[in-house]
Amino acid sequence: MTLRKKRLHASALLVALVGLLLITAGCDNPVRTRAQPVDDPTPSDNWPDDVTWTHVWGDEFDYQGALNGSKWTFETGGGGWGNQELQYYTDRRENTRVDGDHLIIEARRESYGGNQYTSARINSAASWTYGRFEIRARLPEGLGTWPALWMLASQDTYGDAYWPDNGEIDIMEHVGYDPGIVHATVHTEAYNHADGTEVGASKQVPDATDAFNVYAIEWTPDEIRAYVNGEQYFSFANERQVSSSATYEEWPFDKPFHLLMNIAVGGTWGGAQGVNPDAFPATMAIDYVRVYQPESLVND
Repeated sequence: MTLRKKRLHASALLVALVGLLLITAGCDNPVRTRAQPVDDPTPSDNWPDDVTWTHVWGDEFDYQGALNGSKWTFETGGGGWGNQELQYYTDRRENTRVDGDHLIIEARRESYGGNQYTSARINSAASWTYGRFEIRARLPEGLGTWPALWMLASQDTYGDAYWPDNGEIDIMEHVGYDPGIVHATVHTEAYNHADGTEVGASKQVPDATDAFNVYAIEWTPDEIRAYVNGEQYFSFANERQVSSSATYEEWPFDKPFHLLMNIAVGGTWGGAQGVNPDAFPATMAIDYVRVYQPESLVND
């Protein structure tokens, strides 16, 4: 979920390299099952055996009222956001509030700023290179909702367009017309939805809109992996480590990224089967956001 700007053709060879990976990751059974304590995550296979995870940032949303402005910023506006979306993002309490236990992001049916709906899109004020990113959330329900928990580059480093040159990591995306399925995806210059070459996987989460589930990614110099409740179901390898011809177009994930959370309304994916106006207001509840990094990185 991002602005769509530039489209370049991916190398056929590189697409073939990830083909086998997609066949495996696309099934509902996780590629690898690993016990993943929420409060004290253990290292994955790609980190050194003696890695110590350090909690470096987060928000437990154990306060009331306005969102903590030292940790989060708002993006506001309408205009479709590059995906023909119907909402106007605001920084109003009607669309974003903390109730003492959870952050509530609420999409509402109302005329505002020339749009038919309002919602919120928030960014973390901090950014990181590598780590484990966990968000425990209950997703909105209703035809036309399109919530996302994701990451974008904090700097325009690569290529001549911010997106997709600098990459995108989708920790979780969900569309209201397919309520029991969540998706994890990466976008790069070589692999992106504008060209139909994006790399990702889907997983059944039958209670996604009824219960809280933990959505997470682990991002290492070698690989990006996605999890639901500790079960891995997607991985994306760094081709630059195995191919001398690979560049940032395949792997731009070596610079700081920040977190984003939002509910879009309609759009090219969320509205592909229409929008039910009676489904609104629709809310996403976030129990916590937690960011961990290996102690070795924290101490560098």
